[in-house]
Amino acid sequence: MKDIEFKGNPLNVFWKGSPRDIVFDIDSIQEKLSQTDKPCYVMKDFSGRIGVSNTGELVSEGRGLQVLAMLNPMEASDLGDPSFKEDYNLKYTYKTGAMANGIASEDLVIAIGKAKLLGSFGAAGLVPSRVEEAISKIQKSLPTETYAFNLIHSPVEAALESGAVNLFLQRGVKVVEASAFLGLTEHIVHYRVAGLKRSSEGEIEIHNKVIAKISRKEIAIHFMKPAPQAMLESLVQAGKISADQASMAAQVPMADDITVEADSGGHTDNRPLVALLPIIIQLRDEIQEQYQYAKKIRVGAAGGISTPASALGAYMMGAAYIVTGSVNQACVEAGTSEHVRKLLQTIESTDVMLAPASDMFEMGVELQVLKRGTLFGPRAKKLYELYKAYDGIDSIPASERKQLEEKVFRKPLEEIWQACISFFESRDPEQIERAKDNPKRKMALIFRWYLGLSSNWANAGTEDRKLDYQIWCGPAMGAFNDWVKGTHLEAYQNRKVADVAEQIMQGAAYLYRIQSLSLQGVKLPDALGKFSIKEMEKFESINA
Repeated sequence: MKDIEFKGNPLNVFWKGSPRDIVFDIDSIQEKLSQTDKPCYVMKDFSGRIGVSNTGELVSEGRGLQVLAMLNPMEASDLGDPSFKEDYNLKYTYKTGAMANGIASEDLVIAIGKAKLLGSFGAAGLVPSRVEEAISKIQKSLPTETYAFNLIHSPVEAALESGAVNLFLQRGVKVVEASAFLGLTEHIVHYRVAGLKRSSEGEIEIHNKVIAKISRKEIAIHFMKPAPQAMLESLVQAGKISADQASMAAQVPMADDITVEADSGGHTDNRPLVALLPIIIQLRDEIQEQYQYAKKIRVGAAGGISTPASALGAYMMGAAYIVTGSVNQACVEAGTSEHVRKLLQTIESTDVMLAPASDMFEMGVELQVLKRGTLFGPRAKKLYELYKAYDGIDSIPASERKQLEEKVFRKPLEEIWQACISFFESRDPEQIERAKDNPKRKMALIFRWYLGLSSNWANAGTEDRKLDYQIWCGPAMGAFNDWVKGTHLEAYQNRKVADVAEQIMQGAAYLYRIQSLSLQGVKLPDALGKFSIKEMEKFESINA
């Protein structure tokens, strides 16, 4: 194996210490590099060998070994914006995303919360009673830790959005992750502004925090600016907020944090993070200059993050925090089925595709799903093609309709419509009223029956519907699988959400050292250029 090479300019300092503390073999060097809580010195001994130590002292004069490069301690806890950790009382600037329908389950949020990280419950798609159960369980299990709940924009079911906000306010949920918003609504403004108070010194305190997930500049602007005056006036007139709260709202942004969502599972624009994140950071700086907020909005990164390298890349581009998604769905705490977890451990980064989203079907919005082991993607695309081509289910050619009823729905479409009526009677009766004299709307609700239930079948592991499983997934899942091959995390049964987070963060800190040394002219053997879970486990057992 090749030795360390140096092609830079030596530092004007010298190392003094015991020669026994200098290591030259690959395994020992990797152990020194992995101790990110200690400094690291690269030097050449009197025989010309290049070695590494993390002890000793530096002097500017006198006898000692010439230091070629050096690193200060830089632990995983130092990555990102420290204020994110302080505000949410966290160990790392790391968050797990809110996978809908409870895939980001209570157990997942609790496990990540007990590890002093921030998890968001996947409340989207769940009825209020189910969400309230989750609130009770999480609040009981995390009495002092921070947690979040997802608030998803529901343009065709506004009652769900307003009901979720009322529930969060009643139950004291202090952090929401706002996702899929196309613009601000009175509901998200209500949540935000209802948490504004004045301290005894008259300063504004924000008690309801908002983490807004966006993938477009024009949406980010809404959350970076204060709430619209017209909405504030409407909420004051409705008695939902006070006039003083409306006045305070003009001095704070709608969100504390903006998560830039790149190529991800679920709702996604498939934007590349390297292009999107700098755009949003620049926008944040421009708006901060305009409004001079007391506390600057933080910008985090999501989408495609599942390895130490991708995490470090996001941090190096300026992300205040990172958010993982797809990779957590394969963990034992996720609210999905054993079959899904087993399938996810086998996929590659190319085993994904776009398909119509149930909640925004009529608008043509798509989400990213798994294409291996399921026919959901092609079948969902076919439904949208039929929706665009015909005015109602009665206009669909008999042969096409027969295929739908036999292969996809497995029931007559009129029977599916009756199921839709029963479903929306308790959830949102207005949906049925709007469809009564509108065949196109009726067709959309029938098609959404399949799109909505397909994710439930996946979560429940419905045996006879395996080919219809809707599994939200991005290419990050395949990247994770490649990274963990040959380690304890290769088997899905061993994947625990807090362990995955720890390995990603520790790995990112290790890779930071490698890249920092490279920039100083130190060329390390290839074996040292990646974070090996197996090697780190060995060092941990030795040092325990």
